[in-house]
Amino acid sequence: MDLVPALDEPLKKVLGPPTAKVMAEHLGLHTVGDLLHHYPRRYEERGQLTHLADLPMDEHVTVVAQVADARLLTFASAKAPRGKGQRLEVTITDGSGRLQLVFFGNGVHKPHKDLLPGTRAMFSGKVSVFNHRLQLAHPAYEPLRADSDDAAETVDSWAGALIPIYPATAKLESWKIAKSVQTVLLSAQEAVDPLPDSLRDGRGLVSLPEALLKIHRPHTKADIHDARARLKWDEAFVLQVALARRRHADAQLPAMARLPKPDGLLTAFDAKLPFTLTEGQQKVSKEIFDDLATEHPMHRLLQGEVGSGKTMVALRAMLAVVDAGGQAAMLAPTEVLAQQHHRSITEMMGELAEGGMLGGSEHSTKVVLLTGSMGAAGRRQALLDLVTGEAGIVIGTHALIEDKVQFHDLGLVVVDEQHRFGVEQRDALRGKGKQPPHLLVMTATPIPRTVAMTVFGDLETSVLDQLPAGRSPIASHVVPAADKPHFLTRAWERVREEVENGHQAYVVCPRIGDDIDEPADPKKAKKKSPEDEAEKRPPLAVLDVADQLAKGPLQGLKVEVLHGRMQPDDKDAVMRRFAAGETDVLVATTVIEVGVNVPNATAMVIMDADRFGVSQLHQLRGRVGRGSAAGLCLLVTEMPEASPARQRLTAVASTLDGFELSRIDLEQRREGDVLGQAQSGVRSSLRMLAVIEDEEIIAEAREEAAAVVAADPELTALPGLRTALEALLDEEREQYLDKG
Repeated sequence: MDLVPALDEPLKKVLGPPTAKVMAEHLGLHTVGDLLHHYPRRYEERGQLTHLADLPMDEHVTVVAQVADARLLTFASAKAPRGKGQRLEVTITDGSGRLQLVFFGNGVHKPHKDLLPGTRAMFSGKVSVFNHRLQLAHPAYEPLRADSDDAAETVDSWAGALIPIYPATAKLESWKIAKSVQTVLLSAQEAVDPLPDSLRDGRGLVSLPEALLKIHRPHTKADIHDARARLKWDEAFVLQVALARRRHADAQLPAMARLPKPDGLLTAFDAKLPFTLTEGQQKVSKEIFDDLATEHPMHRLLQGEVGSGKTMVALRAMLAVVDAGGQAAMLAPTEVLAQQHHRSITEMMGELAEGGMLGGSEHSTKVVLLTGSMGAAGRRQALLDLVTGEAGIVIGTHALIEDKVQFHDLGLVVVDEQHRFGVEQRDALRGKGKQPPHLLVMTATPIPRTVAMTVFGDLETSVLDQLPAGRSPIASHVVPAADKPHFLTRAWERVREEVENGHQAYVVCPRIGDDIDEPADPKKAKKKSPEDEAEKRPPLAVLDVADQLAKGPLQGLKVEVLHGRMQPDDKDAVMRRFAAGETDVLVATTVIEVGVNVPNATAMVIMDADRFGVSQLHQLRGRVGRGSAAGLCLLVTEMPEASPARQRLTAVASTLDGFELSRIDLEQRREGDVLGQAQSGVRSSLRMLAVIEDEEIIAEAREEAAAVVAADPELTALPGLRTALEALLDEEREQYLDKG
């Protein structure tokens, strides 16, 4: 009997180098254990046909269908002028639709023999459009024969009624992955179970080896259900244990309680506020002040829609810490945003931000800015102000994390736009305090509760969901530029109208336009269908669009550009002119996505809007309607009406509720990119768990994990769980290294 390969056995030894190489490069699978955790995406039932009607464009698909007819055509071509070129056209059907398969040249002979009318087979290839019809060119195929004597293996593989369809690639079809899984399936019995027995029994979950067998070779739908339920619990539980251990470790750290003094800076600041805080701001402030008063470091995530007043809440927390004798640092993801925060905070504080200066109030402190592009003298002064304690508040970019930066007594770290920073960068800044400082993390990307639990599970969460009074509603519309070109003409007229009424507008493009590696000239590419054209042409670029607008529909208006490759001083000058109302239209990349505040800007046109994610569009849209005049956001796209990209845009246009949109975003794109580069390894470790559908599992796993960690922080009694945890954390560490 063959030895069963161990779970950490390299696939190269078990499957041979060529297959192992493709699995490593295209699917990230290196060991037998990796392959066992590469689960089928769905299952085909024998006799039940795939819906050909719903095939996605440009994706690699696997379908099970029946050959309706096959025709071998002979034609003349440059290579075969005497009419000896051959093309095999096969039509397959499944009752819901028909699909054409095409084979050319020498590749026609085998399929011509194999694919006779009436044959059922699995087909795999990339869906494209030719003459307005869907087709697969040169697909791989595997006939499903159950009649011939030599087909015993095929019958065995497929007679199990449920055919697993794996996430595959052009280089490795689903059925080849299935055969590889068959080779290593016995190794599943070696899998060490990470779940405590009591938890598994209490919830009626099958063991891990059984779950792995059932997910790859189910006999019934109940098998699939049992396996999925079990594997989802594994992912949720191991991840929540990692987060619970992190929370537990953080809770052991000492911190200094920071209580604002009764008549200090905070009181003076509150007294000069021209408005009252919203109920939400008061509630969240109380949660934060309660945390600051304890002797363990606060770890809190503050979520709030664009414009809900997060900065105000964060500033009051910073002032409280300064009152208590400490310093506060705010970390922003870009220089533009750091400068903007510095500007708006010093404006909000007025004379309270003029510590040590004439005209400064008796309760004042110094607010300094620290970024990478500052001149040497300004930088030296800022560093000096921090180390002496002269500056109570510092606002900066990654430059704050550098070794040279030292604080007199760092009491609070505020991180803005958390999804741009990894846990390690937060930790580096926290290491600057004599004792661990308190931590407040802010994000304007609304994150559904379960995602917050999964990704930011080491933080407590506060939500600001009211908009302050005086914010105007934003109307959003999709502009289908290909179907209805006159809509785009009207869009530019609307921009002119806004400018004539004394307002300003943004035009956002996905690309800058002086790219070093511009794609090839789309005019020279061979003819494609309109939706192909929209997909394949390079995304619209700031420099081109600005030029066309200034010479065309927006002629006579003052149009300027802003993008990330400009020098910081130039960027600043452009933003200042726009904020002062000297520029009518700003054509920009997503550098304006976060934090840019120009209340007079009322219109935004987003070109190639389908190239942006849902959350990103929502963030961008939040830049208009910030004053008393209503905002207008136009989402321009060339995508056809039925495409998923168009449906996404329609969803954005139909609601202003960021939490609702982030749910839609998640359901459409899975967890992956919603959270940007989010929290390192979390994404890659979720294979089975869908954070929106599996809300209950995540909430229960969090409770179970907290109980397990409280009883046994080192997990001494649970070696299987420790192993699973090490594997997860290794993956996280690798991801950090990838991110550099």
